[in-house]
Amino acid sequence: MAITPTAKTGYVNGSDLLLFVGGKASGHCSSHTLTLNSDTKDRAVKPVATKTISAGLWKAKGVTGLSISISAEGLINYNETEQGVKGLMTAWKTGKSVEVKACERESDSTPYLVGMFVITSIEQSAPAQDDATYSISLENDGEPSVFEPSKITETAPATPTV
Repeated sequence: MAITPTAKTGYVNGSDLLLFVGGKASGHCSSHTLTLNSDTKDRAVKPVATKTISAGLWKAKGVTGLSISISAEGLINYNETEQGVKGLMTAWKTGKSVEVKACERESDSTPYLVGMFVITSIEQSAPAQDDATYSISLENDGEPSVFEPSKITETAPATPTV
């Protein structure tokens, strides 16, 4: 049975945005961060003769590359049913890219990001008498197959006026 997305308004709850790694949701995830990066190049040119001396101090910028990096943190659970630290470490050990999908809860059939990513690091933290946690960092491996910012949050349907 399909889940009908709930109409939402106001501020977006971070728990409504999910991250899937290797086909499974990040298990017991406490947060994730998606960072869009631009590689740039400075271009310094001599200004036209009619410009002031200070005009030569200003550089133009050009974009030479785009990339996406993702980081996530979560709790380690003995009974993990989603993508926990064991599955992430197993994927990392292969040295191959994994599929990553980001979507809004109840909207996993329309993700805003799908692509192949390299696991660049996994960290496990196990402090005495406290929850054991994990963190993972990923970087894109080529252009994502889906990147639709308009699908990041769904808005509530318009209320009909009478």
